[in-house]
Amino acid sequence: MAKIHATAQVEGRVCADVTIGAFCVVGPDVVLADGVRLHENVIIKGQTEIGERTEIFPFASIGQAGQIAGYQGGPGRLTVGAGCVIREYVTINAGSDKGDKVTEIGKDCYFMMGVHVGHDCKIGRNVVMVNNSGLAGHCLIGDLVIISGNCAVHQFVRIGESAFIGAQTGVENDIIPFGMAIGNRARLKGLNIVGLKRRGIDNARIHVLRAAYRGLFAGTDTLRIRLDSVCAEHGQEPLVRAVTDFIRASGERGICVPQEAVA
Repeated sequence: MAKIHATAQVEGRVCADVTIGAFCVVGPDVVLADGVRLHENVIIKGQTEIGERTEIFPFASIGQAGQIAGYQGGPGRLTVGAGCVIREYVTINAGSDKGDKVTEIGKDCYFMMGVHVGHDCKIGRNVVMVNNSGLAGHCLIGDLVIISGNCAVHQFVRIGESAFIGAQTGVENDIIPFGMAIGNRARLKGLNIVGLKRRGIDNARIHVLRAAYRGLFAGTDTLRIRLDSVCAEHGQEPLVRAVTDFIRASGERGICVPQEAVA
């Protein structure tokens, strides 16, 4: 049986074992899965689905229309995966006609206070966004990414799996999988070795990935030539293929590179 405070306004579909605190607003097209908990003063609107066991803290605003000047398109959707934690003052916007009409959040993500996720973003699983970091519209964020506090990510940027973005970084170009980027504007500072070790990746595989990184970002040849060379030499390693496939896929933005030549 759902526990709904008497002051909450709930119109959507609420599954079993949901807890809704005082002064929450849940719109008519919202679906709350089993075990969802809304603390006080949470607002969820639009065509929004919140996955099982997700917990949302006070003053979060979830599923509102995207922040697009002069937008005349129709409403989009938002899906939030199971087991997410969404802290105070987080805003997550729905998709729009400017994209594919869907904003997607994977399972087990952690959004700290003041985080913003713009319209039509796609976020993988186990992503952490630290206080006051923000994604503009259409960003693609891979699994296990960490975006540190006060970071700003440009629209259409891709951030590959297990990348780490340092605090107060302005990200205007794509970050390769396993990359570590810091600065304004962001520059690659190497690989996220700590993240790789936390995933249980052994040292031999990390050594191969390091060699591929040096091959990609050292020398005077074009990135395309270096990419072909790295694929030929290290392409048997799945970690390397994740990086090379990411670069080959390209996107709306360029690839973030080191500020100085890699030794």
